[in-house]
This record gives sequence, structure tokens and C-alpha cells, in this order.
Amino acid sequence: MIGYDDALLELLRHVRRLPAQSCKIADALSAVVAVDVASPMDLPSFDHSAMDGYALHADEPLAAGSEHAVQGSQAAGDASRASAGMAWEIMTGARLPQGLDTVVPVERTALLERREDGSPARIRLLDAVTPRANVRYAGSDVAKGRVVIKAGTRIQASQLMLLAALGVAQVDVLRAPRVAIICTGKELQADLTQALGDGQIYGSNGPYLVAAFAAMGVQVSSCETVDDTSHTFVAAVRRAQQAGVDLIVSTGAVSMGRYDFVPDALVELGAQVLFHKLAIRPGKPQLAAVLGDAMVFALPGTPMAVAVGLRFLIDPVLRAMRGQAPERTWQAVLDTPQQLKPGLRHFLRATLTQDEQGRLHANVLAQQQPFRIQPFAQADAWVVVEEEAGEVAAGQVVTVASLHPDAVGWAGWDQPGAAS
Repeated sequence: MIGYDDALLELLRHVRRLPAQSCKIADALSAVVAVDVASPMDLPSFDHSAMDGYALHADEPLAAGSEHAVQGSQAAGDASRASAGMAWEIMTGARLPQGLDTVVPVERTALLERREDGSPARIRLLDAVTPRANVRYAGSDVAKGRVVIKAGTRIQASQLMLLAALGVAQVDVLRAPRVAIICTGKELQADLTQALGDGQIYGSNGPYLVAAFAAMGVQVSSCETVDDTSHTFVAAVRRAQQAGVDLIVSTGAVSMGRYDFVPDALVELGAQVLFHKLAIRPGKPQLAAVLGDAMVFALPGTPMAVAVGLRFLIDPVLRAMRGQAPERTWQAVLDTPQQLKPGLRHFLRATLTQDEQGRLHANVLAQQQPFRIQPFAQADAWVVVEEEAGEVAAGQVVTVASLHPDAVGWAGWDQPGAAS
């Protein structure tokens, strides 16, 4: 049995970086950027009006009550036009006519004259106007050449908006990792539309892993449920190898019982076992191996052992495969004292709150037994307690991690008021 930190180091020593490929931005959501993306242009690409109104030239403030002839009208999408020093009616997003540098909102003007076609001919300013007001200048959002997305970033919809605005049609990303999932156990009913037979349970690990991997940007090649025999497991592993997956994740049959055949089956297949049994709770019988070009994670079948294996073993490996930095953790004040077995790294389901000073507080949920799923559905974080802790008093600062990898919104906890 080895400790969690040593196990993670051993895993990372065997990680292979995923290859890069060009991807249309329409298909890039959740992909990880392979190289820095630099802006090919200024954004905005030209000076334009921030609102409907009138474009003017102003070397110095223009006085309230001053009158200005209006030369013409400029709408969004119109080409650049030359100004004879007169005002122009202008719409939001329209390019400023040449020689004009200031916009006064239409509601801060009085219309004095119209032309026969109804367009404005002369206006009066109702307020003084500051030079260069209400103009969005070229490059004021993004300057040409600036790095807008760094390598290792997992692309979100907000970044796709930026890439589209910059005219970036394709981006170099790392190929999505491919995983095969094998759930073992003759007691498992994988078809949720079927009634349970005597002694059966519905399989929950498969649907959980499929959903979790999809949320992590991982391509699920297959998800199979096999019985408690070595030959069906070996056949499933060989199918996964033929599919060219990067990861093979199994659940169940990995401990020391008579039906726990997975360790021997992997050896039979020629796998190099990296470790079997970790000093953690839940999930002590975790096994990891290398089989050809794939890494194998044989997780215990208990639901929370699967969740811990995914969150704290598989996710760090996926991040390394995609060139991402280790995911950060946070600090929180523990509100619920814990009496834990020393010598084990404990992963506890918890909820988080903030106090009036902005400090993060962790409330460890009751019923932490690894077979209990409901507390997992209620939690929004893991409290991670290191091996030497034993008794952890209320008020002590503990490490917390998001319940799911790359959880959206966790940056909100990253603030000076958080416990540290």
C-alpha cells in the first residue's frame, strides 16, 4: 500500500501528452488549447460609435448651446466616409467618419432643422461635450498580437465568442482523450427500464462516469457491463484496446475477495501494475496500470470509491495529458469536527458557505459511508484531510476541492477573504 502523493507521482511519470490537431471553433467547446492563441487583429478593428447620436470633431470641450450643421448619416456597416468638418448623424457600432472623434448621444441634442427626406440638418447641444467621448477605439478591447487564450486552457463558450469576434475560424487543440468504461458485477442491471431481478441493483457507476467524462471533455468510446468472470472482462479490455482508447476505467472486482479477478486478469493481459491499494478513504483498493498505449484505472465498485478515483486520480492524469497545470485547491474553516483514522488521506463530501467576512466555511455532511450516494448529490465540495490529521477540530483550516473537476464558478471563492 502506498500513499496518495506517491501514487499520483507514479501516475504522472507514465502520462503521454495527447497530440494536437486543428479544430473548427464550432467544434472546439471543451477542447484544450494546444498552443497560445494570439489575436490576428485589433478588436474593435476600427473606431466606432458607442451609441446613437452625432459624431463631431472636438479638440476641446464643446459648449452647451453650440449649434452644428449635420452633413450626413452613418449606419453600422457603412464604409468610412470623409467629413467636411461638419457633424454626422451616427448609429451604434457605425464607423466614425474621417476627421471626427467624439459622439454626443441623440438625447443630449435638440433637432433644429430637417432636410426634405426627414434626415437631420442642424442640431444644438444641450450639454457640454467632452472630447473623444462615447467612442470605442480600435484595439481598446484586444490589441493585435496579444495572447488571448493560453495553451492548456479548456475552451468555454465565452472564449468561442472572442475567437469568432477576432475572425479565428480554427484553433489548434489537443485531441480529446478517449476512454472505455467497464463495469463488472453480475448483480448490475444496466438497463434502467427493466425491473430488478432477485439480488440485482441498478448500475450507477456507468452513467456517472459517462456523464462526468463528457463534462470533462473526454470522449467515451464505450461503456459496458460484464459479469463476474475473468474472460468477459479480458474480452472487454481487448475491445477497448482495439478501439485505441487512452484510458480504460473499470469498476468492481479489484479487492481481495474470491470474485475480485481484475488484478490477475490485467497481469494476464500483460499490464504493468503501477500500484494496488492506496492509503486513502474511500477507495483503498484502487489499482492503476499501463497496458500498451493505455492507462488502466481499476476502481472499487463502491460509488464513492469511483467518485474519488475519478476526481483525485484520473482527473490529474487527464490534466497532465492535456498539458494543463494541476488544479488548485482552496482553504476553508471547518465547521464540523472530524475524528478520522490516521495514516489515510480522507476525502469527505461537504457543502460550502461564506461568512460576512467572506471566509469560506466547510460543513462535512453526515453519513460519509462510501456506499451512500445521496450525500454526494447534496455536496458541492470535497474536504481533503491529510494522513497525519486524525482528529480535526471545528475552526481548523482544511483543504477543499470542487466536487467535480473544473467546476464552473469556483473562481468566485478565490478572493482575499477566503480562509488561507
